[in-house]
Amino acid sequence: MKTKKFNILFVCRHNRFRSKFAEAYFKKINRNKNILVKSAGIFPGEYPLDKTEVKVARKLGVEIKGRPKPVTTDLLNWNDLLVLITNDLPSPKKIFNYGKFRNDVIVWKIKDDYGGNERDIENILRRIMERVEWLSKQLGGKK
Repeated sequence: MKTKKFNILFVCRHNRFRSKFAEAYFKKINRNKNILVKSAGIFPGEYPLDKTEVKVARKLGVEIKGRPKPVTTDLLNWNDLLVLITNDLPSPKKIFNYGKFRNDVIVWKIKDDYGGNERDIENILRRIMERVEWLSKQLGGKK
């Protein structure tokens, strides 16, 4: 009997930092091969990624890399769970939970405001790590 895949899409404003980190960290801790994750941005950001963000993520044992990707209809059709990591989107559940894209939506209100300060970046990433660990545990993906 084949087990159905469960697809999670992490979305933030630009897919340069929060959603990209959440995707990479989930992949690092996930032990359930039936849970797949991707990330995207509402307004894809510039490339290359911010060097300070990459450095702090690496210090926490997570490699963030790759070009920012936009949210597409294919990704909205692909996901079973959409995790929005944003604090400034009005009515995010209404925006992403309509019509044929009607999937579960979780909102993590995590700011992206840090002014390039490494300590603030680390605090943001640790908050994301806590929530990713909680989500993974809820879905049976973490040891």
